[in-house]
Amino acid sequence: MQLGLSVSDSDVSSFTPLVVLELADDTKAEAITWLLNRIRGKQQNGGAELLVDQLLFPAQDGQKSNQNVFVVGSTLQRLLKGAEDVGLFKEFQDGTMRGFTYANRESFKDFYGDGEGFLSDAECQYIIKHELDTLRAKNEEHVPGYPKVKLYPGKSVVRRLQSKGVLVQYFPLHNKEDLKRLSFSWYKKIKLSFQPLDDIRHYFGEGLALYFGFLEYFTFALVPMAFIGIPYYLFDWEDYDKYVLFAVFNLVWSTVFLEVWKRCSATLAYGWGTLSHKKAFEEPRAGFHGALGFNPITGREEPVYPSSKRQLRIYLVSVPFVLLCLYLSFYVMMVYFDMENWAISIYNENPNLATGILLFVPSIIYAVVIEIMNLLYRYAAEFLTNWENHRLESSFQNHLVLKVLVFNFVNCFASLFYIAFVMQDMVLLRQSLATLLITSQILNQVMEAFLPYWLQRRRNKKVHKRMRRMMGDKELPLLEQVQLETEMNTYLGTFDDYLEQFLLFGYVSLFSCVYPLAAVLVVLNNITEVYSDAFKMCHVFKRPFSEPAANIGVWQLAFETMSIISVVTNCALIGLSSQVKAYFPESETQMILIVVAIEQMMASLERL
Repeated sequence: MQLGLSVSDSDVSSFTPLVVLELADDTKAEAITWLLNRIRGKQQNGGAELLVDQLLFPAQDGQKSNQNVFVVGSTLQRLLKGAEDVGLFKEFQDGTMRGFTYANRESFKDFYGDGEGFLSDAECQYIIKHELDTLRAKNEEHVPGYPKVKLYPGKSVVRRLQSKGVLVQYFPLHNKEDLKRLSFSWYKKIKLSFQPLDDIRHYFGEGLALYFGFLEYFTFALVPMAFIGIPYYLFDWEDYDKYVLFAVFNLVWSTVFLEVWKRCSATLAYGWGTLSHKKAFEEPRAGFHGALGFNPITGREEPVYPSSKRQLRIYLVSVPFVLLCLYLSFYVMMVYFDMENWAISIYNENPNLATGILLFVPSIIYAVVIEIMNLLYRYAAEFLTNWENHRLESSFQNHLVLKVLVFNFVNCFASLFYIAFVMQDMVLLRQSLATLLITSQILNQVMEAFLPYWLQRRRNKKVHKRMRRMMGDKELPLLEQVQLETEMNTYLGTFDDYLEQFLLFGYVSLFSCVYPLAAVLVVLNNITEVYSDAFKMCHVFKRPFSEPAANIGVWQLAFETMSIISVVTNCALIGLSSQVKAYFPESETQMILIVVAIEQMMASLERL
């Protein structure tokens, strides 16, 4: 279990550091002593039985730096016992996946000697996080030195310190050698091959590995659509009635796509031992508050917040706010159509190169406005969901995802639905889809790849220069690494990454039959996305804690819902085609019934 960091270089400690813990600069001395004693204390006495030491940074530019930065590690035996506590699954000698037990440790595959190397980096840091999170108050009524920071028996100490700002952050350290090897096999070599998902999983955990697995699968699944779309675009561009064949293919593709992914996801999760992993009992969120009450399940005192109050906040404030935002989105859409009509009228009066370019300006402006509105709404949705005071993190995430998805779907696709089914203008639909897709991809690449890369390079240069100026010729790699990583951005999870793929999936599955190059553009976007996301995870963000995951969670339902909508949309587009209408010259009702029957059959296959 070598992490590639030598603490002896800094003369700080003799153990391998795994996690960095930073307290506020003005934290009371008695609070620090109390917390460190709890971290080091024996388990039978309510401690975590971990190793912890302080890092001492010299003054920076004449100003005293934060001295309340600590590194946390553990003995190998403690980590192995912790692996049993968190319910890690490991491969048994007979090839099956079983929950790890310390008593039967030698019966597990790859366990040799004292177990050195048996646990991955991500698993070790996940175990330490679990032990820190489950440090509970005993008989203390408040945090020492902070009479107003109340405690009660069974309260998570770390969560209380986080919510009150005493604990600034804690995060796992990067492993220099492993990170270098992962970077080389992941994104430093430009090659057409599968991603090293097992290596990603060992370094970052199953949750992130599943995201990159989904990104890879989505990209490869789009290749048939792209291959068909290119000749379709070249030879049938102006014959819009021929989009029917592509719509049929699109219909089948969107139905099969997620069913195959379920199997791929289950295969990955089984190989990683998380398919049967039972989620641990969820603790209340750090920001959850309420009157002190009794939890009949755990038998502990903890904050209690009436569900009726939460429901009132949701239905009397959050829902009206979302509806107001949807109204604003529709209003902006109508302004866009007014601009589109204005541009078309100018082009019709004087058709030339300049007015031809002007035709695309409204769509470009609208695409930029959509991205800005999505960003502003995201902040508002997070604020509202936090204000609703959900007890569990899973409940918080579900409500946040629902709010964001509803608005993003309407904001991004409402204009396309209006053009397709109200205006029934396939030329304008193609133009709008192409402009929205290309503009959003350019903006995302700038915001997600180029800007973070540039900012991180500047930040790295400043930290290296500052450390060299303070240390002179003395090499203190651990101090320099911790200083650099404490200033890195915190990775907030895969929410935004899945959201981007969700919207791209919508553009392709809903309306790509009128713009066959949509799949080609998304494939190119996702190829660059793999490299930019890999770089960000390795060099822009702090290393996130691993989280065991068996699937992509609530996003599976989100993609399945989009797939069902795509079935309805493509069936409706087929019904609008003059080719299909020609088969039913006397009875349009019969045509509608047949289209609806096909749609219901495909939707039923989706739900199986």
